[in-house]
Amino acid sequence: MKALKLTVCALLLGGLLPVGAQTPVLTVDGGRIEGVMDEEGVAVYKGIPYAAPPVGDLRWKKPQPVQPWQGVRRCDKWGDASLQGGQEKGSFYWKEFYQDGNPPMSEDCLYLNVWTPAAGQQDADLPVMLWIHGGAFQNGFGHEIEFDGDAMAKKGVVLVTINYRLGMCGFLAHPLLTAENDGKGSGNYGLFDQLAALKWVKKNIASFGGNPDNVTVFGQSAGAGSVQALISSPLAKGYIQRAIIQSGGGLGGIISTKSLADVEKPGKAMWDASGMTTLEQMRACPANRFQEVMMSYMKQQKTFNGMPYSPCVDGELLTATVYEAAVNGQELDIPYMIGYTSGDMAPDRMQKAAVDWSLLLERQGRKPAYVYCFSRDLPGEDLKAPDGSAIMPGAFHSSELWYVFGTLDKCWRPMEQADYELSDRMVSYWTNFAKTGNPNGQGVPQWDPCTRADNHIQTLDVE
Repeated sequence: MKALKLTVCALLLGGLLPVGAQTPVLTVDGGRIEGVMDEEGVAVYKGIPYAAPPVGDLRWKKPQPVQPWQGVRRCDKWGDASLQGGQEKGSFYWKEFYQDGNPPMSEDCLYLNVWTPAAGQQDADLPVMLWIHGGAFQNGFGHEIEFDGDAMAKKGVVLVTINYRLGMCGFLAHPLLTAENDGKGSGNYGLFDQLAALKWVKKNIASFGGNPDNVTVFGQSAGAGSVQALISSPLAKGYIQRAIIQSGGGLGGIISTKSLADVEKPGKAMWDASGMTTLEQMRACPANRFQEVMMSYMKQQKTFNGMPYSPCVDGELLTATVYEAAVNGQELDIPYMIGYTSGDMAPDRMQKAAVDWSLLLERQGRKPAYVYCFSRDLPGEDLKAPDGSAIMPGAFHSSELWYVFGTLDKCWRPMEQADYELSDRMVSYWTNFAKTGNPNGQGVPQWDPCTRADNHIQTLDVE
């Protein structure tokens, strides 16, 4: 096995590089970097800064250019996750994805990670996939255990995962911030971070063997909502060639964009209730008090009318809601995949949103989408509620992530051979789509698009 891994390293990087060896030194925005070879023979560059730290005067401002460094930066550690509440020990999702504990968190969080089978090969022209994690715009990070990029890299894809500003740091809208921005709106800082990462990919990914003109952006839950926001933005044109939306998009899906006024109102009320009514006071507030500011307000209000933070129509990145952008034909005219899980949050609504959206694309003379439903009831006993019932049984929200990234061996569940076969099929579908805009290819069952003549939904389950 060790000899095989060394052979893979040699084939991929043009030299005999053992596990843990340094990768080729690459030049990117800011300076030179090197990563490490992982145990699968894939070059991994961790914690690459793609923008300046959004701290101090840069808090609640659009991402600024990377600050240069001297020498070669060793990219062998993950960058800090955005400030967030984190997962409660013993909760369902803690057991599922976060048993290693919460990662280091900071306002200084604008870092990305790259897995590549062709580091330093400028002419490799491999398709690129940029992943946007979910977490209700409040939690999550790009190096969660299920997001390892080895399986995709071994299918001939360069994978990029990112951290972006969340919660108060990434989605606070406030009249004072809008005024400071010359009236162009506020609240979409996390989306601007994602756009900055896409721009970084455009400029730098060729050094990793990636094709800057073949980028697939994909995300799940709030990450799916982010993808739908980006494809609805005029600012994203030229940076995205394909998109995959997992459990959170479509026409009238569960994640929507709000008006600027609707998000400014609670943003202002939160800070007013804390006694901080000027930008100077707000920017001087220690970031570790953000959760306290939000939770105190939520307790007073009893509700936040849905998710406390979400994208808004700021008039700059988003000039219309994602629904309006869709019906008016303003989304990027590119190939799409979209889907949900059979035990998802509001699966019937998600199914309708996905099918309706695909049929709308077809009516507009565009390519209809490839629609899926992930239906595998994951093996292993789920957490039990006090009444003895299973918490989130079946193909629950986020359950497909282990399969999409081919990381079943990192999961606590007793996966079966059929699960590994399903995962390999899904990794092939996702990477085939990144290569050609079509998930079909050798060795996988035919997947037809969802059209008016055939409302096809591809079932993804063990055989």
